[in-house]
Amino acid sequence: MPVVVVESPAKAKTINKYLGSDYTVLASYGHIRDLPAKNGSVDPDEDFAMTWEIGNSSRPHVKAIADALKDDNELILATDPDREGEAISWHLEEALRKRRAIKKDTNVSRVVFNAITKAAITEAMQNPRQVDQPLVDAYLARRALDYLVGFNLSPVLWRKLPGARSAGRVQSVCLRLIVERETEIEAFNAREYWSVKAQLSTPRNQQFEARLTVLGGEKLDKFSLETSTAAELAVQAIQSRDLSVARVEAKPASRNPSAPFMTSTLQQEASRKFGMGAKHCMSTAQRLYEAGYITYMRTDGIDMAPEAVDGARDAIEALYGKDYVPSKPRIYKNKAKNAQEAHECIRPTDMMRKPSDLKVSEDDQRKLYDLIWKRTLACQMEGARMERTTVDIASADQQIELRATGQVVMFDGFMRVYEEGRDDQVVDDEDSKRLPQIMQGEAMAKNAVSPEQHFTQPPPRYTEATLVKRMEELGIGRPSTYASVITTIQDRDYVRKEKNRLFPEDKGRIVTIFLVNFFRKYVGYEFTANLEEELDDVSAGDRNYKNVLSRFWKDFHAAIAETSDLRISEVLDILDDALAPQLYPAREDGTDPRVCPKCGAGQLHLKTSRTGGFVGCGNYPECNYTRPISGEGAEGYEKVLGEDDGDEIHLKSGRFGPYVQRGEATPENKKPPRSSLPKQGKEFLPGWGPEEVTLEQAVTLLTLPREIGNHPEGGVIASNLGRFGPYIMHQLPDEEKPVYANLKETLDVFEIGMNRAMEMITEKRNNPGRGRRAAAKALRELGEHPDAGGPVNIMDGRYGPYVKWEKVNATIPKEIDVKDVTMEQAMEWITEKAGKKPAKKKAAAKKKPAAKKKAPAKKTAAKK
Repeated sequence: MPVVVVESPAKAKTINKYLGSDYTVLASYGHIRDLPAKNGSVDPDEDFAMTWEIGNSSRPHVKAIADALKDDNELILATDPDREGEAISWHLEEALRKRRAIKKDTNVSRVVFNAITKAAITEAMQNPRQVDQPLVDAYLARRALDYLVGFNLSPVLWRKLPGARSAGRVQSVCLRLIVERETEIEAFNAREYWSVKAQLSTPRNQQFEARLTVLGGEKLDKFSLETSTAAELAVQAIQSRDLSVARVEAKPASRNPSAPFMTSTLQQEASRKFGMGAKHCMSTAQRLYEAGYITYMRTDGIDMAPEAVDGARDAIEALYGKDYVPSKPRIYKNKAKNAQEAHECIRPTDMMRKPSDLKVSEDDQRKLYDLIWKRTLACQMEGARMERTTVDIASADQQIELRATGQVVMFDGFMRVYEEGRDDQVVDDEDSKRLPQIMQGEAMAKNAVSPEQHFTQPPPRYTEATLVKRMEELGIGRPSTYASVITTIQDRDYVRKEKNRLFPEDKGRIVTIFLVNFFRKYVGYEFTANLEEELDDVSAGDRNYKNVLSRFWKDFHAAIAETSDLRISEVLDILDDALAPQLYPAREDGTDPRVCPKCGAGQLHLKTSRTGGFVGCGNYPECNYTRPISGEGAEGYEKVLGEDDGDEIHLKSGRFGPYVQRGEATPENKKPPRSSLPKQGKEFLPGWGPEEVTLEQAVTLLTLPREIGNHPEGGVIASNLGRFGPYIMHQLPDEEKPVYANLKETLDVFEIGMNRAMEMITEKRNNPGRGRRAAAKALRELGEHPDAGGPVNIMDGRYGPYVKWEKVNATIPKEIDVKDVTMEQAMEWITEKAGKKPAKKKAAAKKKPAAKKKAPAKKTAAKK
């Protein structure tokens, strides 16, 4: 019987079902050989000779394959269909030849399949080939480069920057992206601006919202209204004039679906929709692939096999009808430059297999499959057709003009199945609103006119999804490396992940600044991308990999040599100068920013420890002043107000002004409790300024966020001081985001009671204004649910009317008029949508709030 070798036992088990007892299917359990972690594993002086070693855990698996070949004289290498899979097959063949398990007459072949299905495996077995040497050479080049960079650069970090752990060819460039984004955020200065919106009514008493676009006959831009005074004058100008519709313009629009998934886009979408990290996404996809549910999950390709396209079109027609199938299949061009490494997109192996049909034990597998299945069907569906409407409402003297925009979906197309998520989505999406019937020349009644304060926002910190997207845009790394690289920089304590955002640690900042100053070329985006292109040329057989290594090593070795004589003090002096604008910004009082704010005599310097970099006083140990390198405290405030409960209460200064802090930051407690000094507008609250604040006041501030009380529907209402003033917040158990309401008086954060807080939160939730969609209003009330109770209403939704009961929303078929809907029809749609008996739905709804009642309390710590 031929011996078939795959990578994992799960894959071996699935394949064995299709091949039957005529084959022996064994697993290599991943890579069997690697470069030993010692000097000389790659020898540049010997034409980059590489010394390989079989790992202890791999020896039993290699022996099992060798033993099987004693009785069978045919070896079929069936590892994954990418560069890594090709390398594993090459390693296996080399290792087995070295131990003479492969004889002269042993038939060795390589087969690849993009999906673990009977048809794919049968076809692969009928088309064997030999190991692809150019792909192996590309693997060897990458492995040698990673070894040469890591093994030569990491010791430089250990010697020059205590606490630094490692550097890498792609890892360090990835870290640089995160550090530079943080620097941009810290350098950002928020700018205030205002907008004015009006709630208007048509002659038929239908309400809608419009925003001010023209004032005094001049078109407004983003910063035209810079102050509250300017905004109030604009409000008065609107209120003092009659308004009528000047123009109504409706334009047809269309949207086409996104391409099917490749590795990077799957990681991005799994992060957006589920908060799933790149590593977790890939391990989940791996299990789906090995079970035969999806095609191979490491690919740069977005093309789809013709039989898969046909299968998708058949599934669309069966599930959604002929109207959703375009006249011609959609063709997506392959994005990868190297066709040899570009496989089919990530798609289901059977288009008619719904997520509910999967035999999996983990919910994440079902969720990820559902995502892949919907995206694949959507990519072959008809586009969505919409009508976008713009309404301009003006005063008779043309001094005032407001605009309302909205859209109606005429045909949902692929949107019935799937819509791609967005990174850092702006909630203010006016185009998505649905407008009532509005006719040119009609007078518009003003219900309310209100100004809104805004501040420009810094660039957002990276999520794993946006980081993968940025690396892909820059051409850094490849799909198979993204997950491991992002995991590595977190494991090294260079980066931490909070609320799905990536923050650089001080250690990561210092490493990045060191590399940018001493090895700028090798953490350069363009250099790294160009090197990736050269490696792609190697895998295509267009370039010799040893020539690539030789040219790289010549310059890199010289750069390493230049740092060998540098003392740690010299390195810190250079980094101190490079970071000076960030570490020592000018102080408002004009004093020297390098003078220690605690002792007033010592000079501040950049220092390092095993936990990372920090700024410390040169008079240590007489003065023990320290602060993080992120610049907090750089403005010069440093004062101990007193002691409370065994902790020193400090007055310090940060990027957003003075603040009080309980205790000092330590490696174990990197974020001690702190709170900003309260302001009323731009000035400190009387008696609360940095020169006046007392220990008692500071301790009071450090009790924030303050829990006001429990909301009757679940969750805690809390008050706090944010960057832009005092506020209260609340989040229902089923709400995606908290609801915030601003307080007019700063001291209300300590005094506001439950009754007033409930009123404010309820008002804000019912009238969210810009940034939140208003609650849908009932078009018709059908009555109480006949079995389980609770109102059953017909609502006016974004994409048309629907029936609502509890948390079940059921679409009303287009051919049925809202006026004709009966309770019996509504019950039928609700039961079908819920997928279970309505009475049970009611019971489940009662349990849910109790289980989650206290969960939102933890979220009140976040600043607004």
